[in-house]
Amino acid sequence: MHTQEWRLFAEGLMYLSPALIILGVFLFYPMFKTLYYSFFITNPRGETVAFIGLENYMHLIQSPNFQHSMIQTLKFVLYTVPTGVLLALFLAVIANERLKGVEFFRVIFSSTLGVSVAAGATIWLFMFHPSIGVFNNILAFLGLAPVPWLTSGEWALLSVAVTTVWMNVGFNFIILLGGLQNISEELYESARIDGAGYFAQLFKITLPLLSPTLFFVVTVTLINAFQSFGQIHILTGGGPNEATNIIVYSIYKEAFEFSRFGFASAQAILLFFIILVFTVLQFKVGEKKVHYQ
Repeated sequence: MHTQEWRLFAEGLMYLSPALIILGVFLFYPMFKTLYYSFFITNPRGETVAFIGLENYMHLIQSPNFQHSMIQTLKFVLYTVPTGVLLALFLAVIANERLKGVEFFRVIFSSTLGVSVAAGATIWLFMFHPSIGVFNNILAFLGLAPVPWLTSGEWALLSVAVTTVWMNVGFNFIILLGGLQNISEELYESARIDGAGYFAQLFKITLPLLSPTLFFVVTVTLINAFQSFGQIHILTGGGPNEATNIIVYSIYKEAFEFSRFGFASAQAILLFFIILVFTVLQFKVGEKKVHYQ
């Protein structure tokens, strides 16, 4: 590079340095430290004891517990991502209609954004309670048997997934509603003049022009689903019988309950690559169907 280009490069780095320092300290350093730990056996204080290379990874891939955790994680992602996005899209579409009092419903639909994970999980913990919970009281009123929402391996993952969808719907709703309100009203007026009905406008105008926002929401929701932790910790603690022990909770247990920081670090690195693969696939496959204006 010429002197002028070097000067501009140094000037750019100077402006970027605060962000680079923050990213380096809080993102890149922990990532490289986790990668480093994954090649070692550690003692209960988190100090490295012996270098074992890829042994943690080999043990992890062959571990039945890890395989079970991965299956439960994929089920959890399958339960939460399509449901959460479609529910938020439905709410955003009806909240985008010009109806009297629709502002009230916009506030209600987005209200979960203001609820912390701990508070939201505690609310649902009471709702799922076997004796005083609202769901079992409704079932009792209908003459049906109570359901062990959080204490049965058959229902626990589904119950946590419902809680997660409720927690995420506010954020997804606001993003999708913003995308809908950016679509020009002139397009709808032209379509109505040409005789297009409501569903023709929805599938020919709304969804194609909303596709960049939808793509963003799906990507973020997928990553959040893989990283869910707080609601699982509060509602089930990974149980019953490992039914909700998805991979992030498994990492927490290995590191802070069993003090196997090297093994937990290997799981964290594998989770990073799993999310990376899913994200790359989304960009390779999903982005082709996105219509940028």
